Amino acid sequence: MNGSSDWDETYRKGQTPWDIGRPCSEMVRLLEEEIISPCKALDLGCGSGTNAIYLAEMGFDVTGVDISQVAIEMAREKAYAAGVRVHFMLVKLPNPFLPGKVFDFVFDRGCFHALKNDERPRYADMLKELTKEGSLFLLLTGNAKEPRNPGPPTMTEDEIRESFSRFFDFLWIKEFRFDTTDAGEGPLGFSSLMKRKTNPL
Repeated sequence: MNGSSDWDETYRKGQTPWDIGRPCSEMVRLLEEEIISPCKALDLGCGSGTNAIYLAEMGFDVTGVDISQVAIEMAREKAYAAGVRVHFMLVKLPNPFLPGKVFDFVFDRGCFHALKNDERPRYADMLKELTKEGSLFLLLTGNAKEPRNPGPPTMTEDEIRESFSRFFDFLWIKEFRFDTTDAGEGPLGFSSLMKRKTNPL
C-alpha cells in the first residue's frame, strides 16, 4: 500500500492500529533520559500527529510529514486543539526535495519499513541531506524474528545496518515491543538510535 488514496481510506475508516492516541514510549524515553532536548525535529510518517504534537508540547520546533492528506488534516486539527504549532506537510517519501531544512532530531515510527526495497537507499540519501553532524535519528521497525499478520512490516538487524551505516553510527539497535491499545503484547520491533557521522561517505 503506497498510494496516497490508499492511506487516505485507511485513516477515514480508522483502520490505524499504530495510531494509539498517546506518544510513542521509545521516543518519550529519549526525553526522559535527556538523550534529546528541545531542538529542530522531523517526524517522518507523522500520521495524525500524536508524536509531533507531543514534541511541540515539550518545546521542540517540529515538522511532520505524511503521504495521507486525511492524516495531515487530522494532525492540524489536533495541534490546534492542543494549542501548539507544528508544520505539517503532505509528502511522499523518500523525497529529496523537502524544504531545505536541517534537523537535529529525526523520528520514524513505521515509515521506513513500509517502503519498497529499492526505495531504501533513496530514503537514506534523503536523511543525509536532512541532517548534520551529530543529528540523532530514532528508527522503529518491525522485527523479522516475529512476523505478524496483521502486523508491521518486518526487517532484520542486518538490513537496518546495511541501509544506514554509510551515514550514521549506531548508538544502539535493540528489540522492543510496539505500544498497543489492547491488553495483549505489542508486535516485536527494532529500536535503532543513530548519530549522523562527521564525514559520511
